[in-house]
Amino acid sequence: MADAPLTSHPVADPDLVDVLAGLFDDYRQRRPGPSVHLAFDADLWGRLDDLGLTRLSASEASGGSGAGWLEAAALLGIAAGAAAAVPIAEHDVLAAWLLESAGLPNDGRLRTVCRPDPSGVAINVTWASEATSIVALWEDRDQWRVSDVATERAEITAGRNLAGEPCDTVTFDLADLESGVVVDHTIGEQFHLRGALARSAQVVGGMDRVLEIVVAHVTERTQFGRPIGRFQAVAHLVADIAMEAALARSATDAAVARAASSDWSDPGMLFAVGVAKSCVGHAASVVVRGAHQVLGAIGTTLEHDLHLLTKPILCRRSEFGSVHEWDETLAELASSAGHDRLWPLVLTGRAAPAPASRGPG
Repeated sequence: MADAPLTSHPVADPDLVDVLAGLFDDYRQRRPGPSVHLAFDADLWGRLDDLGLTRLSASEASGGSGAGWLEAAALLGIAAGAAAAVPIAEHDVLAAWLLESAGLPNDGRLRTVCRPDPSGVAINVTWASEATSIVALWEDRDQWRVSDVATERAEITAGRNLAGEPCDTVTFDLADLESGVVVDHTIGEQFHLRGALARSAQVVGGMDRVLEIVVAHVTERTQFGRPIGRFQAVAHLVADIAMEAALARSATDAAVARAASSDWSDPGMLFAVGVAKSCVGHAASVVVRGAHQVLGAIGTTLEHDLHLLTKPILCRRSEFGSVHEWDETLAELASSAGHDRLWPLVLTGRAAPAPASRGPG
């Protein structure tokens, strides 16, 4: 693939985006009543499955819809903006991809995904208690193995994350992991990047919706006879939210476009995903803090949608690498590029090769 910078980002099919927007607008209207915990929405999952959206990015040969990362990112973002209680990223973008990469069948059962440690324990596995099968990517000494393990064969200790989603500890029988299919090392390396970009797409989708809620609130809410958005302090908060959300969106769209156009073969994917994850992580702090400042106490009530968006944003920004870890990765890439190759790194995602030494004289 050419190393030219992506100056304009391709977009997902507008017809698909319209379908998704309508589907999740309807979901938002009929979403279950207020609750601290999020329960898996079987009705929504059934509707998504009927439309071929639960395996949107899986190949048609494996029973999927054969869409690409542009479409997958659109689905992840729009669903996150509706606070949809379904494991789209885990089931489709990660688990289905691992199964296909390992040559394992995918019967469409509800799946989540994890990376167990050498002892066979995986922590913070989202939706494990709701899944019927768990796809495990296990590093077995110098090999990566993929296993599709039925949940009844694993010990699941139920838990919840900050967003109220099922986030469990899973203990596997080592025999199930050792019998997994050996996959190429690139699968193990790419899994982390795919997960990080999927979480970035979800966070920017959530932030887009937060911005909509904030703008509507400052327009409709009045104080001293005028909309509160007319007050300078509030206007500055809204501007900060919009700016950070736009930056995070741009960085994520750039990484998604690079993944879609190269099918993850672009050597600059590490840098592109790192920029997206870093921008998203830093933006999350500003967006969440600013939104709750603007809405005040009402934004913390169970009846209001804001907390359904801000809590997942805070959870997902730290999954598949914390903000600090991704900042360190970017710093290392920039440092290794050196001052004369830093600009090519920014433009293409990888530093240009160092010029050959001309020798003395």
